[in-house]
Amino acid sequence: MESEYVTTPFGRRSMSLAMLLKQRRGEAIEAGTTRNKWKLFRSVCEARAGLDVTDRALTVLDALLTFYPEDDLSSEKPLVVFPSNAQLLLRARGMAAATLRRHLAVLVEAGLISRKDSPNGKRYVRRGREGGIDEAYGFNLAPLLARATEIEAIAARIAANRQMLRAMKERLTICRRDIAKLISAAIEEAVPGDWERASSMFHALLQRIPRAATLENLAPILEELETIRLGVINTLETQEKIRIASTNESQNERHIQNSSPESTSESEPGLETGQEAGRHHEPREELDSHEPGMAGNGGEGSGAMAPRNAGRLNSFPLGTVLQSCPDIVDYGPGGAIASWRDLMMAAAVVRSMLGVSPSAYEQAASVMGLENAATVMACILQRGGCINSAGGYLRDLTRRTERGEFALGPMLMALLRVKSLADSRAGT
Repeated sequence: MESEYVTTPFGRRSMSLAMLLKQRRGEAIEAGTTRNKWKLFRSVCEARAGLDVTDRALTVLDALLTFYPEDDLSSEKPLVVFPSNAQLLLRARGMAAATLRRHLAVLVEAGLISRKDSPNGKRYVRRGREGGIDEAYGFNLAPLLARATEIEAIAARIAANRQMLRAMKERLTICRRDIAKLISAAIEEAVPGDWERASSMFHALLQRIPRAATLENLAPILEELETIRLGVINTLETQEKIRIASTNESQNERHIQNSSPESTSESEPGLETGQEAGRHHEPREELDSHEPGMAGNGGEGSGAMAPRNAGRLNSFPLGTVLQSCPDIVDYGPGGAIASWRDLMMAAAVVRSMLGVSPSAYEQAASVMGLENAATVMACILQRGGCINSAGGYLRDLTRRTERGEFALGPMLMALLRVKSLADSRAGT
């Protein structure tokens, strides 16, 4: 529906081009458009911030809607209401006349209603012989119906943003609580780490949280808080894995490569096993206090005990492991590895970095032994570019070890050859 003429204001109120455009746009309603007036009013209340109207102006709009006789606003019916000043003041909750006029002007300026002034400025209706309305002068609700789709979209967007902001505030509250309690626990239990610096960064970030929070100013702060929380959790998990590895080492001393009580922890068998050992070094027999039959002759004892040795790997000198896998050194305590314990600590860090699950690494340590599992992690790190899934590869090596089909010697020798070839090429 579109008006056939322009309504100019009565009295001293001036006409402007903006008023003309709003009037024409507000009266351009698509045919068949209908809305329940109270549902549309709730949408206006929801979209109040986007429409730039006050709560008192909404009280006046509510009063105007009560004068429309039907529940549905329709483009096929007249949309002009014409209450007297006295009745409008009563339904506007006893609002003062000057205040009422001011908020009516706000509704007109916001494009939610328009004025249709009579020749003398009064609000009245002229009816035909059959009692129908021929002409009405007052406040036109057509702009409200014309903008119904726009108002509903604004209301939906504001409601969605409010829900997102509520969820973001909840996440921020939980994140603040997690960081505060985790740092406190780390300090109380003397977990190694720069907790004073982490606490200082945390409290500095909290000072940036604005009083009037919005999606735009809260999102970057929440992202930084979650980064701090992730860093704290990773540090605590790494320390816990190191502690578990150290505990397992003390509880499983039988896996240490040299079973002689008087020998040092660095005294280990040679690199090659089986026929490879015969080609490069004099055979050395693997002594194990739990396998007494293995102290016999090198060739016969080894062959006789092969089924019972399934799942057991020979250990190798730490120097050989580091020579074959130099990349692991960077992950040791202080960027150095001086003992098997340092290697196991570095392996725990690498395990987490490569995405190997704790269960996969614990199973490998149970089957291979702590030192050998750490050695295998060093090899996987060294060959990182050739392995798609470090966790899957480790599980496969564990299964092969259980079947007696895997030995560390060939893997270390292959890495040594690759390193030697690379060094020779660099020298040329």
